[in-house]
Amino acid sequence: MAVSVPGVRVGRREAPQHVELEGSAVTFDEFIKRVQERGGFDAREHAERATRATLAVLGQRLAGGEPSDLAAQLPGGLAELARYDGPAESFDTAEFYRRVADREQMGCTPGRAREHAMAVMSTVVDQITEGERQDLASQLPGDYGELLR
Repeated sequence: MAVSVPGVRVGRREAPQHVELEGSAVTFDEFIKRVQERGGFDAREHAERATRATLAVLGQRLAGGEPSDLAAQLPGGLAELARYDGPAESFDTAEFYRRVADREQMGCTPGRAREHAMAVMSTVVDQITEGERQDLASQLPGDYGELLR
């Protein structure tokens, strides 16, 4: 069954900058544009920095093959960021946001990183299958629920 996502161009896959999900393809640029709109970023570069920081920290939090499974459903320019070969690290959302802020730099506070991560993750959730969303939820404690809506 194909899923219709408003604002998503339906078409052929163009490797490596597209992810195909049940009939829709999203480019790296379209993904970042959505994050920028959702997060209220003034500059595209800031939205991209927040996206890269969030995905890298999320990859550190996930266990087993989950980082690679998630990466397989993201645009090519972002997929490698979600991959993490080390052991999963256990940390709560406060630490998650602190790490995102550290990676994002530019004077980002954990509070702002929370807002940014929510914009990134809402875009991620829109692009992954329901099964992948459930896999993410199964690996993350309940306090991460706000990131998976």
